[in-house]
Amino acid sequence: MSITQQHLLDAYRARSLGEPVPPAPGTHDRRVVRERCDERRFRAVLSGRPARHGLRDVLGRWRRRPS
Repeated sequence: MSITQQHLLDAYRARSLGEPVPPAPGTHDRRVVRERCDERRFRAVLSGRPARHGLRDVLGRWRRRPS
């Protein structure tokens, strides 16, 4: 069963029971990724390591690199 089929089944079941319909798959993906990055930075600071911004740091270094 695909994720779309599972969502449709869950939505049908929720409607028939009078419960709120669950969000569609992929609705909160961006927020989850952002929260995970924030958590990794927070844990780095707690353990005494510098909090880095990953892709943003790499792109900044490439821009500042002498030609």
